[in-house]
Amino acid sequence: MSRTFEWMIGLRYTRAKRRNRFVSFISATSIIGITLGVTALIVVISVMNGFQDELRERILGMTAHVTISQAGGRLEDWPTVVEQVDEVPAVRAAAPYVQSEGMLSAGSAVSGAIIRGIRPELEKPVTDIGSHMQQGELEDLSPGGFGIVLGSALARSLGVGVGDKLMLISADVAVTPVGGMLRQRRFTVVGIFEVGMYEYDRGTAMIHLEDAQALFRTGGAVSGVRLTLDDIFSAPAMARDIDERLGSAYVARDWTHSNSNFFRAIQIERTVMFVILSLIVAVAAFNIVSTLVMLVTDKQGDIAILRTLGASPASIMTIFIITGVVIGLIGTLVGVGVGVSIAENIDVIVPWIESVVGTQFMPADVYYISEVPSRLDWSDVGLIGLMAFALSFLATLYPAWRASRVQPAQALRYE
Repeated sequence: MSRTFEWMIGLRYTRAKRRNRFVSFISATSIIGITLGVTALIVVISVMNGFQDELRERILGMTAHVTISQAGGRLEDWPTVVEQVDEVPAVRAAAPYVQSEGMLSAGSAVSGAIIRGIRPELEKPVTDIGSHMQQGELEDLSPGGFGIVLGSALARSLGVGVGDKLMLISADVAVTPVGGMLRQRRFTVVGIFEVGMYEYDRGTAMIHLEDAQALFRTGGAVSGVRLTLDDIFSAPAMARDIDERLGSAYVARDWTHSNSNFFRAIQIERTVMFVILSLIVAVAAFNIVSTLVMLVTDKQGDIAILRTLGASPASIMTIFIITGVVIGLIGTLVGVGVGVSIAENIDVIVPWIESVVGTQFMPADVYYISEVPSRLDWSDVGLIGLMAFALSFLATLYPAWRASRVQPAQALRYE
């Protein structure tokens, strides 16, 4: 018996038969199940990849790749630190900063915020905040000008815009002859930014470094120095190298350490979703077992005739393996095609669904990211397709083996 014969019979058994259409119905549900499982896996994993990329991009748009500080939160000799780290080839830029908590008030509106003092000319190469300015520019922050740049959501909550005045109240208490008093200073709004991450847009304000030093009474000290690197994924190794270069008096922390909870949670969710959705594919794939078992029962007479014509048990087993593998392959290929199409067009599909149902799935005041991102990774697509095909193949082995064990005399006894 030739391989062509086995393929011809195996492919013939995948088509509908007049005598037993229920077998074909079970076969069709197996294909649909595998298609849905593969589609769901590709779409969900692509969305998880997109969320991971978006979070990393937006967090690093406001934070540095590596931050250098000292115990007590005061870095006195920061110009020396900047000179030393600038000598490291992998360091692209460095900028000092002062950071503290404060209260902002405008009229009857009051809101807490993280106040960050920066030098605009040094800050631009370190973070992306300059490219997210909706109104004004970072350069509008001048020493002694007491200007302030607000996140868009923070500006809305205070009801202020560019040119408006507000009061910045420091969390530090100043000791005076009449007792403790909070330090406060009137600032003018000179800019508004929006990075697309509600936590920062709602709770961050920026002033000039010298104004922050004057308000928070740090003298010439800063809170730390922020670095940006050529390769963000080299940040852990670079942080260790900078620690050794500067000595034990300084502490260098990279972005993976500062935001480890975010990315660890995403990775865990990604793994869990992969496992859960893989079970859908597994259940659909093992429906092939019931399909082939019923097919073997229905075709016992055909099997007996093939055996009497000289077909070996291995040929019979190959025929039914081909039948099951074709069912799994069709479901996998269709699922990959549909899944890739949805993943690549998720930015169009989700807004359309939101417009139809009249609701927003991810409100900005609840979620860090208000849009559903997607990044299709072809290695993930290949892994999912390979897994679905492997499960389909494994599901064919037992029914095909049972078919190869059919005895011609017993099968033809009642024919």
